[in-house]
Amino acid sequence: MIPFDETLTHPISTSDDLLALDVALRDLATLHPRQAAVVEGRFFGGLDQTELAEWLNVSPSTVRNDWRVARAWLHGQLSRR
Repeated sequence: MIPFDETLTHPISTSDDLLALDVALRDLATLHPRQAAVVEGRFFGGLDQTELAEWLNVSPSTVRNDWRVARAWLHGQLSRR
């Protein structure tokens, strides 16, 4: 599993942080459902890039790109809170 807090400058450590992550993930799912699925699969499901690619029926490079973009977007959203 990939610890999400390793990808952010501020680790998820309180219930407020988790709530903010939930809101940000919902927003991301509205804008980019596949990117949200990649984050949820990695963070909550512990899936690796290959497993996610198979699950989402996309290439591993697409998963890698979605993860990179989603991580940056979430970082921006969570930094504002």
